[in-house]
Amino acid sequence: MDLRPKSTSDERRPRLALQAVLPDELAATCGIDLTDARRIVSLAHRLGELPARAPATVRRVALEAARAAGEIRTLALVERRASAEDPFVKYAFRLEDGAMIESVRIPLERPGRYSACVSSQVGCALACAFCATGRMGLTRNLEAWEIVEQVRLIRRDLGATTERAGGGARVHGVLFQGMGEPLANADRVIQAIRVLSEPSAQAIDMRNITVCTAGLPSGIRRLAAEVPGVRLGLSLGSVRPGRRRQLMPIDGAHPLDEVLAAAGEHARATGHAPMWAYTLLAGQNDTDEDAASLAALARGFAAQHGIFPRISLIPYNAIGPADAPLPSPGGVEDSGAAADPFVRSARLQAFRAVLSAAGVGSIVRYSGGGDVGAACGQLARPPAEAQRPGGRRAPPLPGAAAGAAAVGPSAPPRPV
Repeated sequence: MDLRPKSTSDERRPRLALQAVLPDELAATCGIDLTDARRIVSLAHRLGELPARAPATVRRVALEAARAAGEIRTLALVERRASAEDPFVKYAFRLEDGAMIESVRIPLERPGRYSACVSSQVGCALACAFCATGRMGLTRNLEAWEIVEQVRLIRRDLGATTERAGGGARVHGVLFQGMGEPLANADRVIQAIRVLSEPSAQAIDMRNITVCTAGLPSGIRRLAAEVPGVRLGLSLGSVRPGRRRQLMPIDGAHPLDEVLAAAGEHARATGHAPMWAYTLLAGQNDTDEDAASLAALARGFAAQHGIFPRISLIPYNAIGPADAPLPSPGGVEDSGAAADPFVRSARLQAFRAVLSAAGVGSIVRYSGGGDVGAACGQLARPPAEAQRPGGRRAPPLPGAAAGAAAVGPSAPPRPV
């Protein structure tokens, strides 16, 4: 990562984004003391700006050096939608180039703790059939500061909306399962993870950060080597090669056995069991045979790598009209007008029973916020809206009283 400040000899060089830099990087770039660098990073994350005058804890020359080298940029909050069904909140942010991304605040089982589900790209190139983001195509990667800023703004909003209830709420974890394939933007995602876990910045334990991927083996290996505290999530779609390739075209470039080999290396290197996410689609991947194949794969993975994957079953969340629905299991295409390509499976418990009978445990992920398009697979922005430079703006986060009133109950239903 190039941390050098903009200079008069190269006007094209961007200024340092101060909320996406580590203290040692800031100290080296600006030639300042590490203690001052830590305090300046802390100011950037707590205030979202550098104070006009140096506080007593920071030397003026250090603050001015940081101000000369970099700046604190931010995202524009365009929309904040709190679910009426549960405590999920979806945010739409406009980037400086007019592109749009979405993020979600997810309540955890322990009251007062939340996870931030963040985006790593504008759109996605992988085109998974059951994901709304995949229909957008890829516009660009996010910069590390744009990833970190999602968490900082969610944390800021959380503080504002829980203040009247006595405060104490915090962002406890981060989930890279928003828009985009994180490992297709590995350099910036890894830098963001380092900043998010830095005590002077967001101070989120790496063990509470999960990176979810459709299956990029080289990126999985990079996570193990460079940020081994982070947990790995893997979207399966199906364990039958032909069906998986239809649901997830990435399987054509990186077949599941290749992906699982990398996931096994990650598990052995880090000691973390991978999470296998399996979205149940009626008539596509929810038969007893599918469940038996998944169980056999999990048992084989455990035998080979010495650690059982954690299987997370996800009920399908509608993603809206499809331009080209997949053919039905019988081979007859849906000739009706635009309809959702899939139907939520009614065989969830039967599927779990097959897994259980084979000695493989599973959980059912509670995927909330469906009424505001915040559930798994639903994040996307219409192309016309994503390109519009203007748009409706939400109130500033610290004073978002309307949004605060929309927060639902204190915790979602527990996984079953």
